[in-house]
Amino acid sequence: MTFGRVNPRNRLEDHGIEGLGNVYYNLLEPAVMEQALKREEGKLGLGGAFLVSTGKFTGRSPLDKHVVKTDDVVDTIWWDNNRAMSPEGFDNLYQDMLAHMKGRDYFVQDLVGGSDPAYSIDVRMVTELAWHGLFIRHMLRRPERDALDDFKQDFTVINCPSFQADPARHNCRSETVIAMNFERKMILIGGTEYAGENKKSVFTLLNYLLPDNGVMPMHCSANHAINNPVDTAVFFGLSGTGKTTLSASPDRELIGDDEHGWSDRGTFNFEGGCYAKTINLSEEAEPEIYATTHKFGTVIENMVFDEDTLELDFEDDSLTANMRCAYPLDYISNASTSSLGGHPKNIIMLTCDAFGVLPPIARLTPAQAMYHFLSGFTSKVAGTERGVTEPQPTFSTCFGAPFMPRRPEVYGNLLREKIAKHGATCWLVNTGWTGGAYGTGSRMPIRATRALLDSALSGQLAEANFRKDPNFGFSVPTSVPGVAEVLLDPRRTWENPAEYDGQAQKLVQMFADNFEQYVPYIDEDVKAAALG
Repeated sequence: MTFGRVNPRNRLEDHGIEGLGNVYYNLLEPAVMEQALKREEGKLGLGGAFLVSTGKFTGRSPLDKHVVKTDDVVDTIWWDNNRAMSPEGFDNLYQDMLAHMKGRDYFVQDLVGGSDPAYSIDVRMVTELAWHGLFIRHMLRRPERDALDDFKQDFTVINCPSFQADPARHNCRSETVIAMNFERKMILIGGTEYAGENKKSVFTLLNYLLPDNGVMPMHCSANHAINNPVDTAVFFGLSGTGKTTLSASPDRELIGDDEHGWSDRGTFNFEGGCYAKTINLSEEAEPEIYATTHKFGTVIENMVFDEDTLELDFEDDSLTANMRCAYPLDYISNASTSSLGGHPKNIIMLTCDAFGVLPPIARLTPAQAMYHFLSGFTSKVAGTERGVTEPQPTFSTCFGAPFMPRRPEVYGNLLREKIAKHGATCWLVNTGWTGGAYGTGSRMPIRATRALLDSALSGQLAEANFRKDPNFGFSVPTSVPGVAEVLLDPRRTWENPAEYDGQAQKLVQMFADNFEQYVPYIDEDVKAAALG
């Protein structure tokens, strides 16, 4: 049987997906939660939040992402970073998944990726789990109900966690699979209940499509000054570096917390919601995000809670350090209603330095900005990927290598062109360790980071006195109101400065070794920036 609102000429059976059980189209939040509770997929929490565990997969499975090697993409995919799947393997995967789906209930959400209609795509999400439908309603953008009568998807995503892939038959790595077929305009996900695979598959899709239109896709959060979209800032960074936290400033309007595009028209959010980490989340430090954990429909993933009172435990990471909440953007009181901004005036590159070497903030030249963007240095934070249990220093180009289907230079050149055209000021901000490396030092105080960002975004920091960093050559302020001067010179925060020097040289060499792969593709000024 069919339930819900849908284009009568665009049902699943019209696309060869037949023999299913009940199919629920475009259920609104109360109805989809009712179905999820009926199926015992989770539990109703305080305020009407939905509490769920994602089983053994509490983070993404980047090694199980595949791109189908078809003629239309074979010359444009960065194959060193994206696992190939044969067309024959995908065909077998699709047919076997459809056979597995027969007789089972499925949930369909017809949604939009991108707040700028000039560059948005229509996406049909077909999910085995009802709560995945709730999650993706938050994460993507919800069209007006009347628009569903004529909705026709550009791409289809089918997510079937109970399906186990066969590596030999499906030309994949394991029983877990995320397979993207640009020719068939389809993404198949199987063998994992982690909901983040849904949103990141669409992000990867947009990362491939948009550069052909001159749009820079960005793994970043974004905000702008109150009632002033011209004063827009973007915050690049991997999960755990503070994109969501630092962009949710009460003094600025939030455009979005994770995925954006930069076109000739300005900045636009890809999504319709936020996906915030909740470990150690406090009402005092982050009241807006904390409040969403007790609001109707918010999806609470992998958090420990009291079985009797349903109170959430924000410190217990026994399930995973990657505990999260997903909620619609309008749950943040100062969120932009349009999810649009101007051309970025400030570009913030967030890094979580587990070596304790980098200063809390540094100003970058355009060449240095491209160098650090291509380098994408950070530390993978515990839980965001399978097997990561403590911070691991890593280089993730463009601050989002797992989601980049094209070569890094494509995105780097787009960024450089737009910086040159629109005159953005670029900053590198370390939200990682100070006073020592991970295990010895401590995390950078968030109040100091906020004070530094406030100074940078207001324009005051540009007027400060700067010194040249001896290790990386970028400019570091020597004093900033409200920030301890010792914090601005990381060497002074270490008990043993000689140990700092050793760590710094180790990190500089890691940067140099990693950047060798980009030297054939970059200009001389970026090479010079690489030399400090």
